[in-house]
Amino acid sequence: MNVTVENLSPCKKLLRVEIEAKEVDATFDSVTKDFQKRAALPGFRPGKAPRDMVLKKFEKDIEAEVKKKLLSDSYRKAVDEQKLDVIGYPDIEEIQFGRGQNLLFAATVETAPEIQLPEYKGLPVRCEIASVTQADIERALNLLRERQVNFQPVNRPAQSSDVLVVNYSGTCDGKPLTETAPAAKSLTEQKKFWVSTEPNAFIPGFAAQLIGAQAGDQRTVSVDFPADFVTKELAGKRGVYAVEVVEVREKILPPVDDAFAKTWGAENLEKLKEGVRRDLENELKYKQDKSLRGQLIRELLNHVNFDLPESAVAHETRNVVYDIVRENSKRGVSRDLIEKQKEQIYAAATNSAKERVKVAFLLQKIGEKEDIKVSQEEVARRVHSLAALYQITPEKFLKDLKKRNGLVEIYDQIANEKVLDFLQANAKIEEVPAAQNPS
Repeated sequence: MNVTVENLSPCKKLLRVEIEAKEVDATFDSVTKDFQKRAALPGFRPGKAPRDMVLKKFEKDIEAEVKKKLLSDSYRKAVDEQKLDVIGYPDIEEIQFGRGQNLLFAATVETAPEIQLPEYKGLPVRCEIASVTQADIERALNLLRERQVNFQPVNRPAQSSDVLVVNYSGTCDGKPLTETAPAAKSLTEQKKFWVSTEPNAFIPGFAAQLIGAQAGDQRTVSVDFPADFVTKELAGKRGVYAVEVVEVREKILPPVDDAFAKTWGAENLEKLKEGVRRDLENELKYKQDKSLRGQLIRELLNHVNFDLPESAVAHETRNVVYDIVRENSKRGVSRDLIEKQKEQIYAAATNSAKERVKVAFLLQKIGEKEDIKVSQEEVARRVHSLAALYQITPEKFLKDLKKRNGLVEIYDQIANEKVLDFLQANAKIEEVPAAQNPS
């Protein structure tokens, strides 16, 4: 086998492979014998049909099998011989193939980038000095209380922290809002709409004008839609609302006592506080680790530069675009607006994708150098924990992963986490007060 390599770009190669005719013919003979063993032709027992009849009957199938075998085997040998770290699938172009001829083909492949690793041990990072305080625990308990809040109707003027039930209709320049913004039906008119009197609830400035109102009152409320208002047609315009107050409801929070603790599965209030403290400490540790790892990655990126495979960037760009569109859709951004911003979305996604791909190659290279490996047991544990999170059986989750080659993704996630653990363990960490940390 003769192999030559041409560099098309830093991460793209063109392999030209030539297989001698005698190897081509030998493969034809081998595949033909396999067909003879399996062939069932009329008048002959299985495997006993004459070679000529088998060749005539299965000529195209034999030729396809020979080509597939030769291309596959010789491509793998060529990659191994040239010590290429290929990513993705090759683009193979057949140049010459047939009995009695040398097989000639070309394969365009993308390869992992060549990386000169910077010094990655002792990277300087800063960690905020922080601890869970009693005030933090009180705030967390208040958040738990908020989840059990009740709103009792009261016969008095509305106060701050109350909720009002209102009917409203809105206009802009004397016309219903839908004439300015056709999609803004819910902003134009609502019946029995609950609105908090807290600042910036609903439309900024709306709720403040209802403090002091009580059931049965009629009020005119004027608002200036912010310049960055989600409904672009109304941004920067003035709206006028006719509001009827149906009810005033007072916010009632449960007392923080043993009975309250039991509603959250704790034995008593002290046990609930202990659990809250543990959760807050875990959250603080997670935030600190996330900050440290972000700094470690930034330090690495600042000290290395290398070319990236186009296919890897393109694949990751598609993933980022999907994430951006999905997130915008969740926030209620219309498809039309997303379509109008597709160029900006794609540009932002490409930049993000390049950084993600670069980080992935860097961490992989460090993992290889430090011989950091992922065991099957670690992958199995992650599969079980993810299956529990998604509330499906581990067997079904594993089957779904195998269908889309998702086990490789899980392996890479665990490997990257272990490399980041290594970098963090070997980092030069400076502890600083939170007020002095520029992050």
